Amino acid sequence: MARTIAILFVCTGNICRSPMAEGAAEAIAARMGKDMVFDSAGTGDWHAGEPPDPRAIETAAKRGYDISGQRARAVQNADFTRFDHLIGLDSSHRRWLMTARDARHLKDRPVSRLLDWSVGSALQDVPDPYYGEMADFERALDLIEKGVEGLLRRI
Repeated sequence: MARTIAILFVCTGNICRSPMAEGAAEAIAARMGKDMVFDSAGTGDWHAGEPPDPRAIETAAKRGYDISGQRARAVQNADFTRFDHLIGLDSSHRRWLMTARDARHLKDRPVSRLLDWSVGSALQDVPDPYYGEMADFERALDLIEKGVEGLLRRI
């Protein structure tokens, strides 16, 4: 029997991009009939215990993703062995994950950027919508959905 694949999405504070990625991945995987585990975390604990940004919740809900029950947390040591793939939402998250992974002597643990999985994407980073408008959250979720769909097709 195959083991369930576990994926961790990582952004800065775990209140915008990575919660939307987790919610989108859960819904898209269910639609594709894939049995996978998803979670999200931040590179820091500034928002630990808080729900996602209300704009992220609203944007996700418009597309059928309920992320309102999620709570922010920071990446933990156990995440580097618990998850099969560690996926940063931008280049800085990928670098941070690689440094943290290598410090734990786990170089075999795959680290990537979400848009690395998206065929034909000219962008490599999902821009941070936190200081922007609702349209920035919509654009971020557009890119997240492309990356998640590519990821789930390839895994």
